[in-house]
Amino acid sequence: MNSVFIPAFSALAGSAIGGLTSLASAHHQDRARRLSGEKSRRQKLYKQFINEASKLYADALVHDKAEVSALVSVYALVSRMRVLSTAAVIEKAEAVVLLILDTYSIPNKNFSDLRDLMSSDAVNPLRAFSEQCRAELQALN
Repeated sequence: MNSVFIPAFSALAGSAIGGLTSLASAHHQDRARRLSGEKSRRQKLYKQFINEASKLYADALVHDKAEVSALVSVYALVSRMRVLSTAAVIEKAEAVVLLILDTYSIPNKNFSDLRDLMSSDAVNPLRAFSEQCRAELQALN
């Protein structure tokens, strides 16, 4: 091979390697941006569910009739989770909704009952859901 071509081939090879490195870096950055957006969407959804479910559970403790619109709101959030979340998160969310529905059918709690319930930490209907959400979000890293 002619020694004149070696520098030209070296320059072409260097350009190709540099281009591939740049492409790989852009792909990695794009993936990181998508994962960050996905994580943010799920965090917002889980926050909405926790807020709505907490209000409904508190209402269920002291009332025997549910606001249908509030229940529909929680069901809509679970349906959105079916699109974005793992089966484990959906299972925990459905368990929370069932607990809320069951709580409406038990006798109402008075203030003293609520105080005892809160101080005993016996009932935390969102703990398993929250823990599963945390595990899922950490897995997205």
